[in-house]
Amino acid sequence: NPSISKNITRSSANLENAQSWQFKYAQLLDVPVEEVLNQQLYRFIDEWWGTPYRLGGKTKSGIDCSAFVTELVNTVFRLGVSGNSADLYSQAKRLKMGDLHEGDLVFFRINSKHISHVGVYLQNNKFVHASVHSGVVIDDLNEAYYKKYFYKGGRLKT
Repeated sequence: NPSISKNITRSSANLENAQSWQFKYAQLLDVPVEEVLNQQLYRFIDEWWGTPYRLGGKTKSGIDCSAFVTELVNTVFRLGVSGNSADLYSQAKRLKMGDLHEGDLVFFRINSKHISHVGVYLQNNKFVHASVHSGVVIDDLNEAYYKKYFYKGGRLKT
C-alpha cells in the first residue's frame, strides 16, 4: 500500500529530524516523539523545571502554582491572565477530562471546598505544575493523589 509506506517514510523522516527536547518530553509524556511539537511550551517548561515551590513566589528562586501557570500561558500562549487558582478558574470555560488539549488548565480542590491548585494540561493525562513537594514538574492525572483531588478542566477564554 503506497500510502502506508509514504506515512512510514514521513514518520521516520520526522524522527530523524526530531530534536533532543522532543525525545525528552516524549518520554516524560509517554507519547510518540512526533506528537511533541510545541517547542516554545517545552522550552518554557525546561527553563522552569525544578524551580522550588514558594507560596506567593513569582521568580525562579521560588514560584507558586498560579504564578507558574499565569507565566506559562501569558508567555507561551500570549494570553493576558492573572490571579490565583480560583481567579483562573473563574476565567476558564469548563471542560470534561476527555476534552482537554495542550494548554488547557486543570484545577484541584485539595482538602478544600474551593479551588486550591492549578496546572497546565500537556497531553496523555500529563500536566505541568508547581508542586508543593517537588517544584515545577510534570505529573499524571491518573496518579491516585491527583485523581482524588482533581476538580475540573478549563480553557482560558482568549
